Amino acid sequence: MIAAWYERQGPAREVLLIGEVPDPEPGPGEVRLRVAASGINPGDLKKRQDAFGIGMPYPRVIPHSDGAGTIDSVGEHVSSSRIGERVWCYGAQSYRPFGTAAEYVVVPSAQAVPLADGVSFEQGACLGIPGITAHRAVHVAGPVAGRQVLVQGGAGAVGCCAVGLARQAGARVIATVRSEADVAAAARAGAHEVVRMDGLSTEEVVDQIRALAPDGVDHVVEVAFDANIGVDERLLKVGGSLATYATGSATPAIPFWQLLFKNIGVFFLGSDDFQPEAKAAAADALNAMLRTGWPGFSVDRRFPLAEIADAHEHLEARRGSGRVVVMIPDRSR
Repeated sequence: MIAAWYERQGPAREVLLIGEVPDPEPGPGEVRLRVAASGINPGDLKKRQDAFGIGMPYPRVIPHSDGAGTIDSVGEHVSSSRIGERVWCYGAQSYRPFGTAAEYVVVPSAQAVPLADGVSFEQGACLGIPGITAHRAVHVAGPVAGRQVLVQGGAGAVGCCAVGLARQAGARVIATVRSEADVAAAARAGAHEVVRMDGLSTEEVVDQIRALAPDGVDHVVEVAFDANIGVDERLLKVGGSLATYATGSATPAIPFWQLLFKNIGVFFLGSDDFQPEAKAAAADALNAMLRTGWPGFSVDRRFPLAEIADAHEHLEARRGSGRVVVMIPDRSR
């Protein structure tokens, strides 16, 4: 099969290679996808850059954990009725060497989730990491029905999923964004209220959100823990909760006593290590949201597999606000 891979970490154009590698075969409990679209997440870039200082986990890595395509082969203990099924997958390169930037990928059967006929492979390739992270970020502290949920960064990949999932679960959702285009994206995802933060001081942001939630918010989904924890603490009710999945600083300062006296629960979320049942619940909720008319992601750029380095560089430069997808050619046609 044709695949992209790297055998050392570094800049995309220097380390990403494209060529032929042996076709993977599914083992017991696994399925093989003929990949149509491969989604790129910031974590895929960080792994290739060695941003976490872990080094190469395997001698060769085919990148990208998320993708979508059609099951064409199954291993033992998997029903052959799955062959031909349209699916989206997650975790393909989570504790595994070979992800979705290839013509074929093998994943555990549970990680290949049915994709409705009306949903494109491009959308399916975007669901995994952001959708599962968003679901956990919304629900980790308990039910949100009837509660005020603040989603910081409500137009981002995780943010827009969190907005939709929180609304689906019965919460009143306030989203913060950075631009006028982002206002439309967060509203499209389902936010009841959207606060545009660019050009506002911290006090102005707090005042605007307090005007929308005078008694405070019950739960925060946080994309920038280091930058926003001070604001979040001021907005949270006593006994509130915060779930965070990203930070600009690896060692952020926190308002410890203020959080303590308000009995705030803080949850740090790393999607690779969520429990299997949490991932399965997230997959079910995402599919349900798609079935009920959630518009999904805005795809900013599509690149062919041969231009995967360009795709990585485009995402690194943050040249657009939507998702970046690598399209895999079907050479069998």
